[in-house]
Amino acid sequence: MASNTRKTWKRRVRKHVNNGKKRKAKESKKSTLTSAELFAGLGAPGGK
Repeated sequence: MASNTRKTWKRRVRKHVNNGKKRKAKESKKSTLTSAELFAGLGAPGGK
């Protein structure tokens, strides 16, 4: 049987790894801006 310290350590490591995976997955859902979002600050096309 594993020691309580070892179980706690493994649980902590697993939680950190899983949290990182969740964070990366959430970030990757929307990684690039659309062209409308990218050029929104420039105003209407052709206008001054």
